[in-house]
Amino acid sequence: MYSFSRPPIEPPLILDAGGQVIDFGNRWDGSPPEDTYSVDTHPERFAPLHAIADALIDYLSRAYDVEVTDGLEIASDLVHPHPAVVRAVRVRPLDEACAALTFAFTDYPGLIVHAGALHDFPYPSCGCDACDSTWDAEASELERQVAAVVTGGYREAITAGLRPRAEVALTYPDGFSSGRSPAPDLPRDRLRAARAALRKRSKGWAPWPER
Repeated sequence: MYSFSRPPIEPPLILDAGGQVIDFGNRWDGSPPEDTYSVDTHPERFAPLHAIADALIDYLSRAYDVEVTDGLEIASDLVHPHPAVVRAVRVRPLDEACAALTFAFTDYPGLIVHAGALHDFPYPSCGCDACDSTWDAEASELERQVAAVVTGGYREAITAGLRPRAEVALTYPDGFSSGRSPAPDLPRDRLRAARAALRKRSKGWAPWPER
């Protein structure tokens, strides 16, 4: 049974120019100021995501029948290569019916999690001042996504036709999300392998086997 518990986290204390603690997530009363869009002044607030990813990797390696590979070359799992990756860890269930997870740590600091065959999930999804996202909110989304993959609530597909699209759906204990985007421009052999893998997973990736 999936039972990850977030470790204690000491959030970074970030001050504004006047020496006051910045209350991320509650900075704007109404619409954000125009000059906060596409501006990211305090990415260091997301540093706890690295510690949470490490805790997730440790938990998954102990609780499930998986192989863990740690090496920068693992970042090649990403659909969209990222130049700022400083570490990458793949957690791969020994049962091929299950979707693997690759955690790519960036120097932002943030994470990109590759799941299954075709999808990358960035954390934060946007760190600009206007969005005013917090490390805690991003960590919660990360934990939900990992739980969905591990418990068998993750489905991918590639539609047929002249303009194929990559579909994704995640089922959580408290809800459901889905999306569709143009099929990624991958090397032909990788896209062929993804299609073959997903044809066998029409009902979704299987739950991870426990140890």
